[in-house]
Amino acid sequence: MATKKRSTRTSGPAPTLVLMVRHGQTPTTGSVLPGRAKGLHLGDKGREQAERAAARVGALGKVKAVYASPMERTQETAAPIAKACKLRVRTHKGLIEADFGAWTGRKLGELSKLPEWRTVQRNPSAFRFPRGESFPEMQARMVGAIGDLVARHAGEAIVVVSHADTIKAAVASAMGTHLDLFQRIVISPCSISAVTYTPDGPIVLAVNSTGDDLSALVPS
Repeated sequence: MATKKRSTRTSGPAPTLVLMVRHGQTPTTGSVLPGRAKGLHLGDKGREQAERAAARVGALGKVKAVYASPMERTQETAAPIAKACKLRVRTHKGLIEADFGAWTGRKLGELSKLPEWRTVQRNPSAFRFPRGESFPEMQARMVGAIGDLVARHAGEAIVVVSHADTIKAAVASAMGTHLDLFQRIVISPCSISAVTYTPDGPIVLAVNSTGDDLSALVPS
């Protein structure tokens, strides 16, 4: 009688749901490029946004960890989310804002008049901020940080609180979109972008979500 061969296939690690949350609004949002300068906190509206995001994430009832970049504005956004999930905020340096170098603290209205601004918008893969980070370096760092967290939390749901450009870069990578097109992605304050990381690759469930029921975000 023939013996049945035992399958050697393995399914790999279980999918991990990553909820990427941009920090809430600050007094300089939309007017200044704050970068990694210390001392920037959430404004009143930003704190309200963080509370609403916390309610949305907390309603899921399955988040196992909350991570944030080291900046004050991300830590303050993550705090109510972690509280809603009965967790503590963990800091991951890889989630930090891009290093804007000499552009840190400058007004966006002034920067937009520079000839380099066209490159930032249309060909960011070729741009390095003066005495700062390049866009490819920023994307590699952010994607690497998420990969590290996905490996730590296989089969779980986690939250990462970061910044607009870093989340845009991570979403672009997950979608297979070239970095030169990542400026077409909008990430609003306290919006939630959801990506499930599977052994076969990431599945983007939502981008820039600000008011939907997160429980509906599942692969179809």
